[in-house]
Amino acid sequence: MKPVFRAWRIGRVLLRYRLDDLLDDTPVEGWLKLARPFVPRASNDVARLSRGARLRMALQELGPIFVKFGQILSTRRDLVPPDVAEELALLQDRVQPFDGEAARAIVENALQRPIAEAFAQFDTTPLASASIAQVHAATLPPDANGVSREIVVKVLRPDIEKQIAGDIALLKAVAGIVNRTHPAADKIRPHLIVEEIENTLAAELDLQREGANASVLRRFWQDSDDLYVPEVIWSHTAERVLTLERVYGIPSDDIAALDAAGIDRRALAAKGVRVFYTEVFRDNFFHADAHAGNIWVDSDPGRRANPRFIALDFGIVGQLSDEDQYYLAENFMAIFNRDYRRIAELHVRAGWMPSHIRIDELEAAARAVCEPYFTRPLSEISLAEVLLKLFRTAQRYELTLQPQLILLQKTLLNIEGVGRLLDPRLDIWAVARPVLQRILVERYSPQRLASEFRKRLPELVTHAPEMPRLLHAWLTQQVEGKHELNLRSRDLVELNRTIRTAQRKTVAAVLGVGLLICAAVLYGLEAGGPRFWSVPASAWIAGLGGAWALLAAWPRGQ
Repeated sequence: MKPVFRAWRIGRVLLRYRLDDLLDDTPVEGWLKLARPFVPRASNDVARLSRGARLRMALQELGPIFVKFGQILSTRRDLVPPDVAEELALLQDRVQPFDGEAARAIVENALQRPIAEAFAQFDTTPLASASIAQVHAATLPPDANGVSREIVVKVLRPDIEKQIAGDIALLKAVAGIVNRTHPAADKIRPHLIVEEIENTLAAELDLQREGANASVLRRFWQDSDDLYVPEVIWSHTAERVLTLERVYGIPSDDIAALDAAGIDRRALAAKGVRVFYTEVFRDNFFHADAHAGNIWVDSDPGRRANPRFIALDFGIVGQLSDEDQYYLAENFMAIFNRDYRRIAELHVRAGWMPSHIRIDELEAAARAVCEPYFTRPLSEISLAEVLLKLFRTAQRYELTLQPQLILLQKTLLNIEGVGRLLDPRLDIWAVARPVLQRILVERYSPQRLASEFRKRLPELVTHAPEMPRLLHAWLTQQVEGKHELNLRSRDLVELNRTIRTAQRKTVAAVLGVGLLICAAVLYGLEAGGPRFWSVPASAWIAGLGGAWALLAAWPRGQ
């Protein structure tokens, strides 16, 4: 029942901040109308606030997952009204902070030493506060030369794990409903999507892992003129505390400050696109939470003509398998070249769509989506919008949703949002195409292939003596018709999930029948005759609980 109470609380918050008007013409509208009489009227202070401020406050109250959603929306000024986007931008680093003394206690407990011993100075007033952690300024004890280095200390919020666990439980319940009722559940794969979100948030809750992400990204971009990554102070880092060198810069969405500093915003916007494609296709290690609050611009006056970005907050990074990376790069190139047949073939070869789909039909569908865009100037075309419409069209042709690509799609939306903000006339296609071509040439060059072969040569030599025996055994099986059953790990996971689902439905059915019998007995024992409004509360609770359990056990789909 926890997900039910959590859903009820979400509805109460939406109504208390009078956000129900934002959900008009949606399936939720009817339920909110039923709940409205049971929710106190908005206070005068809340009623006077703008819709953007009310939405921001509601998301803050609902917790980290909703704050993350608001952060993503704030980067899409082309999709969200300006007044709402301005308010949601405050969610990037101005969430209500928690007590500084509590942060001090968390740091001391994580580092297993007093603050006075670990730091020369620690400011209990946070520099910034986000949905999962907040940041405090500090200095390290003087080194051998008597210099105290400026640092920042990131501290997890108290009890944040419980809040996230509650939201994940709700998402799992919703995924279960979708899995039982949606006709295309096997293509949407809601459980895998929730697992991807759960894994991403689990990574954000381990600050030592975030430090490792920052260290790897810093190594890839060492001495670069395009991107700077702060150094991790490992001696002052633990699972709930992360310490980094302090950097100074201008948030990438502060257009007035960038112009005042003389920053070339057009060069900066193009550089941001190049950095993204390089992270994805050269390094296969990309910053996947690239909203404006996490991407600053170096304020060094010497870099006005050649500005560089500063990356912050490395809790979410993305990686792709070699196969997904290849097919994704080829899809981008096919879109750039308007090769619609290639797009169709790649979707089928990648396994994103079943092999029985006709290539010519899929090619025609891709052409219908993309061709209208190319009648407009390239600077007005949104690559993220094109990809989104392609995915929606492909769903009609049994597209299987790929959870491993969710982070990449989200990051692409962020990067495009920041780029358009810096330079509204940014031609993303013209900037991205040569970068991607160069990376693909280098990645699949004979030199690179030879290097990969040399790296794997010891493994091949080790297994070479076994190959004749294995080949003979396989040929013997083919001739004699003896094929062993080969269950892949994915098959075993799906079988285990099916068994667990059947067990839960059986338990729910038994529980539902039992509760309905209890309700009938309590109803019959009530003195004064069987009148509807005289039924005791216990009978109502048992009856509703039984109905809910039977509904959960009711078979759906196949």
